[in-house]
Amino acid sequence: MSHKTGVITRFPPSPTGLLHIGSVRTALFNYLFAKKDDGKMLFRVEDTDTLRSKKEFEDDIVRSLEWLGLTWDNKEIVRQSERNDVYKKYLKKLIDEGKAFVSKETPKEPGGREEVIRFKNANKKIAFDDLIRGTIEFDTTELGDFIIAKSLDEPLYHLAVVIDDFEAGVTHVIRGEDGISNTPRQILIQEAIGAPRPVYAHLPLVLDAQRAKLSKRKHGEKVSLRYYIEQGYLPSAILNYMALLGWNPGTDQEIFTLPELIQIFDIKKVHKGGAIFDEEKLRWINKEHLKRLAPEAFNSLIKARLPEKFTNDKRQLEKILNLIKERITILSEINVMVESGELHYFFEKPLVVQEKLMWKGESDATKTAARLESIVLLVKAMSEEVDWNTEAIKKAIMPFADKEGRGGVLWPMRVALSGKDKSPDPFTLAYMLGKEETISRLTEAYNVLSKSK
Repeated sequence: MSHKTGVITRFPPSPTGLLHIGSVRTALFNYLFAKKDDGKMLFRVEDTDTLRSKKEFEDDIVRSLEWLGLTWDNKEIVRQSERNDVYKKYLKKLIDEGKAFVSKETPKEPGGREEVIRFKNANKKIAFDDLIRGTIEFDTTELGDFIIAKSLDEPLYHLAVVIDDFEAGVTHVIRGEDGISNTPRQILIQEAIGAPRPVYAHLPLVLDAQRAKLSKRKHGEKVSLRYYIEQGYLPSAILNYMALLGWNPGTDQEIFTLPELIQIFDIKKVHKGGAIFDEEKLRWINKEHLKRLAPEAFNSLIKARLPEKFTNDKRQLEKILNLIKERITILSEINVMVESGELHYFFEKPLVVQEKLMWKGESDATKTAARLESIVLLVKAMSEEVDWNTEAIKKAIMPFADKEGRGGVLWPMRVALSGKDKSPDPFTLAYMLGKEETISRLTEAYNVLSKSK
């Protein structure tokens, strides 16, 4: 029977842009920490910035978390924009108790605000224990009497977040290290409203190869999870990779499922230094997760990206599915293969011209034609029922290729079958096309060369 520890974490993004890849890791670490202790992760939308917050970004965040499988435990989505009455009650109480005050301001510009609500700072030193960084100390004097609301109806972030965490019973605040500077203000507000202090853990930032923070301005669409979804990464691979950014399980294992991550996650093993985002490593991890998919699941992902005409011939489709599986690292590479015509030759006879059939340095079309004729005879001698597979075809052709010169034999054979400069090797092509179609295409190429004699 599991022991309830009462751990409650929260993931509170601001809907001012598409879900950032760094925020994915923050959500994941909150999720892993909570689930490891049989606790809960809550989700709320921090939309106090009414000018920049947009419903489309909130929808993207919600869809993204669902796609990743990072489910939250509160039934309703909490939006700060819908909680003004709650914040107002706390603001009034703080003012009544002399812990906050309405401050007359000199507007910095014409028509500027003449009143705000400021927190009455006790000007003291604050220390808190961070699960990752140890003891952190601040002198709050330098903060002055900081603003906590523009008015009774317009709370600012620091006040709203403290009240939300308090009312939701949040026990652990796990966020990026750029949140460290927010902590002293939030602790002062917690003390003023009688809220217990949560345990803090500040994660290292996700950086690029030059150790710069990932930002939309500098890195464009690559900072959003949406980009990686569209590229055809698997959710399991993204979670696996993001878990390893700034955290190490202490073993050589690199490929994990979400349940495995929950089981072994230890926040005290999170590093203090920034974590470098390496898309090549992410691609490798994605390939490993593709390999581990059940064949039916992998096939359906591939079929979803193929044009309908490629899926009608079931026998041929099964063969190209296996070829695609070997060659792709991310699913969008299927689209590239289709758009570049790389798969068309399996379904349509290629248009073959003499120049392409000639191996470099070879000028005698008669020689090339004779080699193709010999290949046809070797292929005809093979039994399609007994030994029609890549290895058997290679075994039948290679002695002749070694005798005549590999390039002079294998190049025209491959071009005859695919019509392309770049394609799978000729033995794979022959196997996938089948004996009859292989003979037909080789003969057609032979005829092209024979006409030029």
